[in-house]
Amino acid sequence: MSKVAEVNHKKLRPYGDIMDDGTVQLSFTLPVEISPEAREAAVQLTQKMGFEQIKVATMEKASNGFSFFVIYAKLQHTVDFTQIKVLKVDAPKRSREEIDEIIKTQIGRKLIVLGACTGYDAHTVGIDAIMNMKGFAGDYGLERYQWLDARNLGAQVQNEELLKLAVQENADAILVSKVVSQHNIHIRDMKELMQRAEKMGLIERLIFVAGGPRVTHPMALECGFDAGFGVGTKPSDVASYIVQEFLKRQNQRKEGKQERSNERETDRAHASVKTQAPKKKPVLKMGKLEKRGAGGLK
Repeated sequence: MSKVAEVNHKKLRPYGDIMDDGTVQLSFTLPVEISPEAREAAVQLTQKMGFEQIKVATMEKASNGFSFFVIYAKLQHTVDFTQIKVLKVDAPKRSREEIDEIIKTQIGRKLIVLGACTGYDAHTVGIDAIMNMKGFAGDYGLERYQWLDARNLGAQVQNEELLKLAVQENADAILVSKVVSQHNIHIRDMKELMQRAEKMGLIERLIFVAGGPRVTHPMALECGFDAGFGVGTKPSDVASYIVQEFLKRQNQRKEGKQERSNERETDRAHASVKTQAPKKKPVLKMGKLEKRGAGGLK
C-alpha cells in the first residue's frame, strides 16, 4: 500500500494528480469563433489569472461566434489553511428522532415553521428539499417530523403576507429561500423582510433563517437573520438549529435576560460581507424578549 503524501496545511493549494501539484481545471466561453487566435487568447487570459503550464484540453464551437474552452493549468499561489476562520452556524447535528424527542420533552408542543420563496422568486427546489416530507439526500424533510408543524408556502410569497401569516398562525420560525440573485435582489428582499419584522415587533418572537445557493451565514446575519444556510444543507441541519435557538431563547426568558445572546450579536458585528443596495441597514432593537405562551405569538 502506497504511503499517503503529507498535506502542508500552511501552504495549501489544489491537488490534481500529485499532492501539492496545484493543478486545476478551468472552463469558460469566449465570444469569438474557434481559431488559433481564439486558442491563444484563452491561454493568455489563463496566464493573467496566475496559472502556469497551461494545456488547452478542449476548444469547441459553443454557438455561432462563441468558442468553449476546457483548460488544465497549475496554480503557484497557496493559502495558510491553519489561519482560516469562517463564521458559520454553530449547532450540534441531531437526527430526526432526537429532535422530535427534544421538542416533546423540553418544549411540550409542536413548533410551527413556515417556509417560502419570497418576493418574485419562483424557484422552489431548495425550500421543497428542506420542507417536503421526502427531504434531500436521504435526510427527511421537516414535514416528516412529528413535533414540527412545517408548512411549505411555495413561491412568490410577499414579505408582508409572510409576516402577517406568521402572526396569524403563531409561528415559531420562518425559513426564507432565495435563489434569484441578479442585481442583489435576494439581499434587498431579505433586508426588507427584516425591516418589516422589526417594525412589527417580531425580531425576538420569531427565528429567521435564510437559505439558498448564494446565501452564506455571514450575509444572512448582515441582513438581520438569525442564521443562513447554503448549498448542501440538509433538513436536519435546519431543524437542529431551530430547536437549539428556540431552547436558548426559552432559557433566556426563564433567566430574565433582556438582550439577545452576546454570541449572536458578536457574530453579526463580525459579518464582513459587503452588499450593495439598499445601503440603509435595518436596526435591530435589543429589547426584552417577548414572552411566548403555549399558543405561540401574542
